[in-house]
Amino acid sequence: MLQGCTSNAGKSYLASALCRILADEGLRVAPFKAQNMSNNAGVTPAGLEMGRAQLVQARAARVVPDVRMNPVLLKPEADTRSQVVLLGQANAELTNMPWRERKPQLWPHVQGALHSLMNEFDVVVIEGAGSPAEVNLRASDIVNMRVAREAQAAVLLAADIDRGGAFAHLLGTWHCLIPEERALLKGFILNRFRGDASLLAPAPQWLQEQTGIPTVGVVPWLDIPLPEEDGVAVESAAGASQKAEGFVAVARLPRLSNLDEFAPLGDLVRWVAHPHELVGARAVILPGSKSTAADLAWLRSSGLAGGIARLADQGVPVLGVCGGLQMLGTRVTDPHGVEGGGEVAGLGLLNVETEFAPQKTTRLTRLTDTETGFALEGYEIHHGQTRTGLGVQELAPGLLWRQGNVRGTYLHGLLENPAYLERFLKWADLPAPAHLDSLDARLDAIAARVKASLDWEYVRGLIG
Repeated sequence: MLQGCTSNAGKSYLASALCRILADEGLRVAPFKAQNMSNNAGVTPAGLEMGRAQLVQARAARVVPDVRMNPVLLKPEADTRSQVVLLGQANAELTNMPWRERKPQLWPHVQGALHSLMNEFDVVVIEGAGSPAEVNLRASDIVNMRVAREAQAAVLLAADIDRGGAFAHLLGTWHCLIPEERALLKGFILNRFRGDASLLAPAPQWLQEQTGIPTVGVVPWLDIPLPEEDGVAVESAAGASQKAEGFVAVARLPRLSNLDEFAPLGDLVRWVAHPHELVGARAVILPGSKSTAADLAWLRSSGLAGGIARLADQGVPVLGVCGGLQMLGTRVTDPHGVEGGGEVAGLGLLNVETEFAPQKTTRLTRLTDTETGFALEGYEIHHGQTRTGLGVQELAPGLLWRQGNVRGTYLHGLLENPAYLERFLKWADLPAPAHLDSLDARLDAIAARVKASLDWEYVRGLIG
């Protein structure tokens, strides 16, 4: 099991590496994360939702994604509210239940999924969430040490040394664990290290003297991207592009979802939250949203709505994906209270109307775009049902629309289709980014670097 001293310590990344390393040794490997909090969800071949990180880890393990690998998915809808997706399907009863009352309902499903995977596979690579040192959450824990104890897993604890304070994080986390939990902790990992590892001495030895736990790896900073699990990536990337012109502006919505699908744009992306940040944009993307009406209100209050409309009037390509598509339309209605009910006016850049249906559509999808002739593939996750108005071309029935230089789609992963990405950048008069290796090639490279950075003989010996 991979746990971390903090959120974004690199647990998902390291778990992906371990899945690929062990799969390459001929073992049958399954990833597992009991509970994921992320709006970066994907769809399994069975048409069920699970966290994007576990989809990537399943790919790393070379197995078919299965919702048992992420039995509980929490999709934030507001600061104090999350939709609960249980075994791939939204559960209204659990969503409306107070936080601390959910554990008795969720834990049996976590246990069942975990043990069924343990029975079917040689190795289960488990990922924790946040930090196991949150003592205020111990009683309601279903994802960290509760899972480690259930599985009797060997736990590796990772700290992001690039942030600083890594040895204090590791020692402090160890101190917060009860004896039964400490007994499962078998190694520390210093992740995202830059520099000369010999300069770390004598700190790892000192840490082992304090805890009895060895440091089993110093993993370097790796510039090999994987699809991101959550919005932390946007926080770190905001403003990263300093280009005065020649970029793709992606609206940094408060409740944006599926941000990982824009990774193929590379450093052409600038996440924008204010209208002045649109200056020099060659294209604009409105991404998916977990709260379309609330994010529409934010677009207007921030001034981005007006800025995007002006660019559209000037002929700049605008693309809306899922919730972004709905915002580009003329009206969004929610008669069944999926997002709280009501009706809201859209930006009016695409003459389509959307009504939220009570049943969510989740499926892998292939379509043919009649504008380009391209065969495209991706996935759908949406409640919205969108109707086409006058002046709009429906390029794929119910999935892809165009009105002049404004396009909208329900197909997540549209820009992960290389031919469409190249055409989109041509419309924006931008060069294609440097070659992005396939996901499998990146997983192979990450696995090789991580394995070389670990005391692999020790780590491999933790598996019975």
